[in-house]
Amino acid sequence: MLLVPSGGLGNRMRTIASAYAMAQHIGSRLQVVWFQDWALSAPFHALFEPSGLLSLREATMADKLLYDRARRKNLWLPALPQRMLFEKRLHEDEIWPLMVAKYDFAQWARQRRCYMSNYMDFYPYDSQLLPQLFVPVADVGRQVAAYRHELGPGRVIGIHIRRTDHVISTEKSPTSLFIDKIRQEVAAQPDTKVFLASDSEDVKAELKNVFGRRIVTPAAAARRDGIEGIKAGLADMYTLASTSKIYGSLGSTFSKMAARIGGIELWFLENGKETLYSENY
Repeated sequence: MLLVPSGGLGNRMRTIASAYAMAQHIGSRLQVVWFQDWALSAPFHALFEPSGLLSLREATMADKLLYDRARRKNLWLPALPQRMLFEKRLHEDEIWPLMVAKYDFAQWARQRRCYMSNYMDFYPYDSQLLPQLFVPVADVGRQVAAYRHELGPGRVIGIHIRRTDHVISTEKSPTSLFIDKIRQEVAAQPDTKVFLASDSEDVKAELKNVFGRRIVTPAAAARRDGIEGIKAGLADMYTLASTSKIYGSLGSTFSKMAARIGGIELWFLENGKETLYSENY
């Protein structure tokens, strides 16, 4: 099977893990082609060390002509060669309806030549697989270590507040919910510190104004339009994964991936309720 992961960092990681687990289950070979685009403008090798488990290559010009997702941007040109090269094809807009219908993706993948573009965790995988597939490059690891040193040896909770282009998180997970939750956590254990990951400088400033040095958060503004910005986001993800629990914005794949990497609880805060994230499929 050939997989083209799409979307942002967390989305790509989860769909690769899903596809790998499925390929292992059915004894099939998986080839991953990694494209750079507006959602993730960084090559795989700039973020992660090579994995001995994963057959992955950075997309070449030929790959863009043959294997890229067919869409208006490329005039749907890759669709023609894909019809010739693959017996079965599934595209990202088809995956969710099939998941709802309990589609047998493993049976589909038993075909000889299969193509999938996807950003979802369509097949169950063990979270212990993630550190085998994804090992951050050394400078990302050093940044995580620097955050942990600043946070100290005591209890740390993670907060991920998504804003900017994420309408659901902005509307249904207001900042006030996170402030209230931090106050509850500190009341229960006064030495608690907080690692805050957010794409909003206003949110960072507000929480630091309320909680002062209890908050540790990246000094630089979050960016997705370059390699260094994406590496900074990856450091945020793995620092969140090292905390005792995470409180996240509704609908955030980034929070989910951090929780799965760390094997820790993730609670989504939403107006009127809190929801514990489950890995159940």
